[in-house]
Amino acid sequence: MSSPATTSAGVSTVPTGHASHGAHEGGQFSLLGQRRFAPFFWTQFLGAANDNLFKFAFTVLVTYQLRVQWLPADLAGLVIGALFILPFLLFSATSGQLADKLDRRAMIVWLKRAEVGIMALAAWAFFVQHIPVLLACIFLMGLQSAVFGPVKFAYLPQHLSERELTGGNGMVEMGTFVAILLGNVAGGLIIAVPEIGAHHVGFSCVALAILGRVAAHHIPASPAMDPDLTLNWNPLTETWRNLQLARQTTVVFRSVLGISWMWFFGAVFLSLFPAFAKDVLHGDEQVASLLLVVFSIGIGTGSLLCEVLSRRHVEIGLVPLGAIGMTVFSVDLYFATRGLPPASGLGLGAFMADAAHWRVLADLALLSLFAGLYSVPMYALIQMRSQPTHRARIIAANNILNALFMIASAVIAGVLLQAGFTIPQMFLFVGLANAVVAFYIFLLVPEYLLRFVAWIASRFVYRFKVAGDTHIPTQGAAVLVCNHVSFVDAVLLMAASPRPIRFLMDHRIFKVPVLGWLFRLAKAIPVAPQKEDPAAYEAAFAAAAQVLREGDLLGIFPEGGITRDGTLQPFKGGIAKILAQAQADGVSVSVIPMALTNLWGSYFSRIELASGEPTAMVKPFRRGVFSRVGLNVGEAVRAEAVTPESLRERVAGLLGN
Repeated sequence: MSSPATTSAGVSTVPTGHASHGAHEGGQFSLLGQRRFAPFFWTQFLGAANDNLFKFAFTVLVTYQLRVQWLPADLAGLVIGALFILPFLLFSATSGQLADKLDRRAMIVWLKRAEVGIMALAAWAFFVQHIPVLLACIFLMGLQSAVFGPVKFAYLPQHLSERELTGGNGMVEMGTFVAILLGNVAGGLIIAVPEIGAHHVGFSCVALAILGRVAAHHIPASPAMDPDLTLNWNPLTETWRNLQLARQTTVVFRSVLGISWMWFFGAVFLSLFPAFAKDVLHGDEQVASLLLVVFSIGIGTGSLLCEVLSRRHVEIGLVPLGAIGMTVFSVDLYFATRGLPPASGLGLGAFMADAAHWRVLADLALLSLFAGLYSVPMYALIQMRSQPTHRARIIAANNILNALFMIASAVIAGVLLQAGFTIPQMFLFVGLANAVVAFYIFLLVPEYLLRFVAWIASRFVYRFKVAGDTHIPTQGAAVLVCNHVSFVDAVLLMAASPRPIRFLMDHRIFKVPVLGWLFRLAKAIPVAPQKEDPAAYEAAFAAAAQVLREGDLLGIFPEGGITRDGTLQPFKGGIAKILAQAQADGVSVSVIPMALTNLWGSYFSRIELASGEPTAMVKPFRRGVFSRVGLNVGEAVRAEAVTPESLRERVAGLLGN
């Protein structure tokens, strides 16, 4: 462990718990120039492209070019898709164990070698048009992908810091959908070449597999997280065990369910695109391909936007925003399809010439963009909050649930269509169901809603700039100490922190409408003066001690109340009491000084009226709209070096006083 550093002021400081790599300041695209990310990204990209080139070319082959009596053309796509997804149900539990037990680079290299062999066999089967062997290769590629899945998502947090995790996941998500799109397009074009199309598909699959193997060779070592793990080869019992591991952390398990719902939602749209293009939009195959292109670009764009909108943190406040957008534009898609002019067999040019179709494309693009905003933070949250020793097994449980939800979506969609639902009505149903599911998840895990409120406040109520946020620890117990300027100080600190904060707050603030409800939802700890209510006073400090024992963040405002004149007030002794209890409990705690700036005089701070009594929340636009406020975060201070007076001096220094 690093030894404590000492500042020029002679006060000891401690590391704040960043990931070992540190945040790279060049943005998410700069990761493509780094060995810890680029080889992995291209390995994943080439694998996804190969899977989809192979699947789509094979589907076109048995649908349009070959007549296979025992595999009807109208069932070919379903059979191929089912064979590819079946290994995710059968082998994900075992895959998660392997990814925790073995070196992940070694696993990836081995899987890419297997891909070369599978694709060589598939190439031979394409040459001789041997359908059973091609079906077997589909299953084997599904197996390879099922084993790769837990490795993929467990690899990222092993090599990226918390500040890079959202951007890294966004890049992988964007790359995956671009690869899917390019693979489908390439597969359709190559297989369509007269006489030799199947041969060229075989060559292309082998070439992509070899390129993926070359990329995997450059992936850095990724040591096993739990090398002593004893493997359980029973997929049923291991799946149940993995789900129990995920359930140990409520927010992780609910995120797994949220991601699985997203796959349910997306699978409905993707599976209905061909029929939607033909029967509703009256377009040809090119129109169906256009829908896939628009959907993929939307997902990729939303995935990349996550880093920008989250200020390079794992920002789950984007999840409610994504859910709202998914519902709004799914519902609007239903209304956009009503009253379309009658037509038949529209080509791409004729389709684009009708302005009514542009609304349909805009709805598809925006609902998929918001799906990207919805999913990427959830993946990043699972990676960050899961224990490293069993992170891959939780990802495996996620993959199993994803597969089950996708299968359920196909079954439910089929039942509803048979019951007389039209395709636009299906989109309306899924959009409304998304609102219900999202609302249910946010009630179960209020952290999503709280982060959403904090995200809105820090971007649309104020122009909020944070300096020194890397000093906020991403793991371990810490006390965040800040000046108290307004009724929304806690909300702004939430927006700046990568982790949830439990606040110790004056009991009177819980009586403020809306804000009181919000702080109760955040499980803030009410504290009353000792003379006023001794029992509540002691209960508050006992709860604060428990927060630190659990290794979480505790936020306090040592002034004891909101400033009445904008100046920094003396710090009370509560901070010393909290740290003394932590020391008695044997808990290692760092103290993070913070200072909110330029917030005095805004709507949520007090202002002196003509009567001379300072009052808050009057004259909403007295500072205009989007007023600038800031948060300066100082280096962590060793708990034993803290006194209320020295801590006040540090906060005053951050204020520039």
